[in-house]
Amino acid sequence: MDRSTAVERSTTERADTALAHPEAGAPLGDVLDGLPHQRAGHRTASAPALASAPVPARAPGRDAPTATATEPAVAEAAVDGAGAPVRAPRLWELRELFPTPAGTPFTFTYAVVLAAVSVAAAHADPSLVHALHQGSSTDVAHLAVHPMLVLIASALWIAGGITSPYAIGFLLVLTALERRTGGLRAVGVFLLGHMAATLATEVPVGIAVLAGHLPGSSLHRLDYGISFGVATSVGALAGLLSPWLRLPLLTGFGAMLVADLIAFTDPMTEWGHLMALAVGIATWPLVRRARAARAASEAPVPPAPALA
Repeated sequence: MDRSTAVERSTTERADTALAHPEAGAPLGDVLDGLPHQRAGHRTASAPALASAPVPARAPGRDAPTATATEPAVAEAAVDGAGAPVRAPRLWELRELFPTPAGTPFTFTYAVVLAAVSVAAAHADPSLVHALHQGSSTDVAHLAVHPMLVLIASALWIAGGITSPYAIGFLLVLTALERRTGGLRAVGVFLLGHMAATLATEVPVGIAVLAGHLPGSSLHRLDYGISFGVATSVGALAGLLSPWLRLPLLTGFGAMLVADLIAFTDPMTEWGHLMALAVGIATWPLVRRARAARAASEAPVPPAPALA
């Protein structure tokens, strides 16, 4: 055995002894310095495993790395502060502008009744229609005898027919109001304006007749239609819209009412429209609370935490 072989065997035995009993042999670093170094591509048993390091995952056909296994996953959809998914804004669907049996039952049913009455009146004898208008008029004479009956009956007619501006406004405004506040609250707003504006215009007429400022025929002034309720609904709906929609709506509708009042065709009715609009604006605190309550009731319930 030559000298080089003996030295190599002795060094190997010292390394094995140091690895098995490091406290009994020479320092491990001195021993390892005498051993041949491993070539690239190999690793010792004490080296950390490279397989445990995170490797960027690459999508097929792409060079840019995606999230690694140790990075937090990126959510596909944004979430709000409560953890609920936030839906991207979408355009107002056309069907939501008009009443539906399931979404807006009050407006839909009322619109069907108004359409049926209008079609029947268009094909009925004019003298019969005039008699029905007089019987359901909310004038002072009828309000003094059957107030609730005529208040309800007068709301079954559309002054000007089914193609009048108030008929179109009824569909759009009442639908939007009911979708935001619910059917019962929409009914309440409509009836409140219809009754309040009617009494606000007819009571002064009765007082003026008693004082001798108006003739007795004013007690039978023909007054019917849905315009007071629609005007109140416009005012209430404006409080639920954003400012950039609220201001144009109130400005445009208010200007139309003022123009009708200046024309002096039917001043009592036009004053009633302005009063009805003011009643609707006065309901803003109520309808806003109603919208908040409706939104809270329709909010998704978060899942219960899992039991340990």
